[in-house]
Amino acid sequence: MKLNNIAMATVMAFGLVSFANADQGSGKITFTGSIIDAPCSIAAGSLDQTIPLGAVSNVALAANGNTGMSSPEPFSIELKDCVIATTGTKDKVTVTFKGSASSYDAESLGMMGSAQGAYILISQADGAKVKLNTKTAQQTVSDGNNTLNFTAALKGGGAGATIVPGSFQVPTEFVLDYQ
Repeated sequence: MKLNNIAMATVMAFGLVSFANADQGSGKITFTGSIIDAPCSIAAGSLDQTIPLGAVSNVALAANGNTGMSSPEPFSIELKDCVIATTGTKDKVTVTFKGSASSYDAESLGMMGSAQGAYILISQADGAKVKLNTKTAQQTVSDGNNTLNFTAALKGGGAGATIVPGSFQVPTEFVLDYQ
């Protein structure tokens, strides 16, 4: 009987230890970022964006001699906490989009993936074409938060292009330059 009581006490002790150490959820958080020499901070959501251009019809891209275009999709770069100490000093910004040029338009982004015969056309908010690896027109920034607006569209490569359905993923990076 005494042996049963000892065995029972041992089982209960292990059960309590197991219950006390039960994992009820855990995880990991990693904070990343950088400190930049600029009058504005870049919002976290603007640093790594994915802009879906949709499932664009090959017929739409083939229109007008393979120069058809998808509907432009808006995207932006959010600048936060801007402090312009002196008007006229670092209160204007240009953006340079960098990436691989298209064989159909050297000033635009080339396709990567199984889709072929088109390219990515980026435009400023006023509709002006953004030339790859070239600074955009200056935009004025003011104290507080500012938004730099752009659009992106898929455009057919022209008469020499064969539109091939498939998927694509086209990376670009942007670089800000304050004047």
